[in-house]
Amino acid sequence: MSITTPYAQPHRPEGPEVTTVDTTVEQGGALADAPTARLLLPADASREEWLEVRRSGIGGSDVAGILGLAGKYDSPRHVFEEKHGRSTFKGNEAAEIGTEIEPFLAHLFTKRSGVATAEAPGTLVHVDRPWMRVNVDRLTFERPGPASGVLELKSRSEYQADQWEDGAVPDAPAIQCHWGMAVGGWDHGFVAALVGGNKFRWVRLERDEEMIEYLVDYCGRWYERHIVEGFEPPADGLEATTDLLAKLWSVKAETIAEVDVAKAKELRARHAEVKARQKAVAEELRLVEAEMKLLTGENEIVKSGGKPAWTWKGNGTFASRQFAEAHPDLVEKYTHMVPALDVDRLKAEQPETYAAFRARRLVVPVKGI
Repeated sequence: MSITTPYAQPHRPEGPEVTTVDTTVEQGGALADAPTARLLLPADASREEWLEVRRSGIGGSDVAGILGLAGKYDSPRHVFEEKHGRSTFKGNEAAEIGTEIEPFLAHLFTKRSGVATAEAPGTLVHVDRPWMRVNVDRLTFERPGPASGVLELKSRSEYQADQWEDGAVPDAPAIQCHWGMAVGGWDHGFVAALVGGNKFRWVRLERDEEMIEYLVDYCGRWYERHIVEGFEPPADGLEATTDLLAKLWSVKAETIAEVDVAKAKELRARHAEVKARQKAVAEELRLVEAEMKLLTGENEIVKSGGKPAWTWKGNGTFASRQFAEAHPDLVEKYTHMVPALDVDRLKAEQPETYAAFRARRLVVPVKGI
């Protein structure tokens, strides 16, 4: 379903001071609006065509994942699996809403910045490096004639508000904007975000040749190694990769994978070493926190030199069991029945369905090889 607002159409500036151009007109193989890119796939192409084109190159949304800078949402392994047709992402409400409100965000950007925008004609590809692709959110027009830059539009939660303060831009959208400049040949770009549903932030980014050279070199080598040649990326400790691996394969109960003895021993030894360090760090952390709590006493806030040092507030998890033991008279008053999934019944009656949604847990026995 599309938005039927006044902002849903391409918004180019009106008046004699700006010339409206046709983005599909090519000049020397490149688009009039993109000095170093040509149109690979029009915006009205089918989703199947779009997915095929997306799998055969590196796009702006892939770069932060390849670099391991996309947080818990993406990783090099995610990109690898997607390019080989094994994506586990089925879409979500946040992504849907972000797409639906994009025209309004573009309108708001123009209203706040005075910079006109227009929708891009579709998927762009670099004229000399066909693996470099981009689907920009909007083209920008700061001067008469062809597009002068690119705009990336984001919708972010209130929890990320501090990342957008004082002209800052988080790594992932900033890199995506630089990738757009790298593919299209623009000398600047913008990143704009609606944060927490009620705060609009936008930042102009100048073309950084050193940054672009690094991105092109790194992603080019990554693409050749892992997409063209098909080698799996090395293991990494990113949260996004951990979540992906838990979903990637259907579990075959009690089946066995044979691993080289030397490799198995090496991994078990490293696992034991890391677990031991983890335990030692956890004990040290408890000791430090205990001392901080003793210094805090009955207070909630600790300051040093007039500035906040730490807090110890009563805003943690509610102790339901201790409450029930201390106040049995109040338990009935404040207890209400809620619908609950009968997991035991599901397991008994639909064992295969139950198994498909059960999380996998890695266990390394103390005794072994």
